[in-house]
Amino acid sequence: MKKSVIQVKGLTRKFGDFTAVDNISFHVDEGEIFGYLGANGAGKTTAIRMLIGLLTPTHGEAFVSGYDVYKEAEMIKKRIGYMSQKFSLYGDLTVWENIRLFGGIYGVSRKMIKRKSNHLLETLQLRDVRNKKIQSLPLGWKQKLAFSIAIMHEPKIVFLDEPTGGVDPITRRQFWEQIYKASSDGITVFVTTHYMDEAEYCDRVSIMVDGRIEALDTPQGLKAQHDAKTIEEVFVQLARGAKRAE
Repeated sequence: MKKSVIQVKGLTRKFGDFTAVDNISFHVDEGEIFGYLGANGAGKTTAIRMLIGLLTPTHGEAFVSGYDVYKEAEMIKKRIGYMSQKFSLYGDLTVWENIRLFGGIYGVSRKMIKRKSNHLLETLQLRDVRNKKIQSLPLGWKQKLAFSIAIMHEPKIVFLDEPTGGVDPITRRQFWEQIYKASSDGITVFVTTHYMDEAEYCDRVSIMVDGRIEALDTPQGLKAQHDAKTIEEVFVQLARGAKRAE
């Protein structure tokens, strides 16, 4: 039986009179690829910010890798990887400088950074551009590099907040091959995405509507429950009743 590395019960976050995340409960197992879907304004990013220790919940419980989000946020930050679409790498630094910088932030030794960076550059076929600034690289290259850096310190969990936004289909598929590899190595992947076809790649999928989890099951289970052929059809059925948006 797999161990749950994320446990959430009744987690809620309010901003004044507005409830961004409303009493959500779920668990994520070790090595699982867990898809976290929802329209803009559904509460996905707020939920992630609580789980990674950047935002204190209003009430409820959450444990990430065994650590309490209220009392042990700093311990959580040291044991996870994180990547977002909006900010992952420093554009004015070179490929190698970004690897060295984030390796240091994650507490990787200089010797290990050198060894891992050589392997990373070889695997991603970026050796010839190691001294080029990140801002000069295609978006797909940046995202694949950002993901590899996010798991360089071998975290138990990596959080990916819309990591493939704006990336072409071929590069998205290559990115998901990286995700599969990380999962097979025992890393739990918690991913949000606007691409419904990507949800089909997940082991389980949750769908948020107006701050609440309206559905949670395997892709096959969700489609069967809602008499749908695709996750997109399920999503549209549930999101149609949403009352708020960003």
